[in-house]
Amino acid sequence: MRILVVEDDAGIAGGLSATLQQRGYAVDVCGSVAAAWSALRAESFSAVLLDLGLPDLDGGELLQRLRASPAPAPGEAALPDPATPVMILTARDQVRQRIAGLDLGADDYLTKPFDVDELEARLRALLRRSAGRAAPTIRHGDLEVDPAARTVRRAGVLVDMSPREFSVLRVLLESRGRVLSRQQIEERLYSWQTAVESNTIEVHIHHLRRKLGNDRIVTMRGVGYFIPAEPAA
Repeated sequence: MRILVVEDDAGIAGGLSATLQQRGYAVDVCGSVAAAWSALRAESFSAVLLDLGLPDLDGGELLQRLRASPAPAPGEAALPDPATPVMILTARDQVRQRIAGLDLGADDYLTKPFDVDELEARLRALLRRSAGRAAPTIRHGDLEVDPAARTVRRAGVLVDMSPREFSVLRVLLESRGRVLSRQQIEERLYSWQTAVESNTIEVHIHHLRRKLGNDRIVTMRGVGYFIPAEPAA
């Protein structure tokens, strides 16, 4: 999952980015509203962690601008995506300030200083809701994927999986029934600073098929990959 951190304090941004990357997220950092808006117009993010006290404008301005963006037509993608989940991370801790942030369109509001474990739990909940899931685990046939523990079980048996294989599988499961191109998968998994080999996704798909079965992930030649909406009987 790719996260945009909008934070002008280099220490906070660096620590948050490093921690989330260690936990399997791809993270990009912007230090101003202008830079973040450019990023949102150019890239797709799973969620935004937004500070309010930014040097050029208040972070609430970015949130309002994002929520006012035109919604995509059915079946179309749009950048910026007005439905992108946003969690405010700020030192503004008064009740009226929290209410104002949520009423601007934030999906969650966490005050500094915060516990990173709580932040990640809230982030998982945010991503779960945005994917239309209520359950904390992702189930598909005999597969059970636990994003919190980052484990995969097939027919109840734990499947050994690298962090990147887990991320590719999660992206495909969250979009099951819909074909994703190699570029779309890369955009969801890699930050700007990450160099990606041209065959990296193909290699991960090959390993996933070996571990989960060849019919689990379908190739649509010249288009991309998908996991069927309903598992094979």
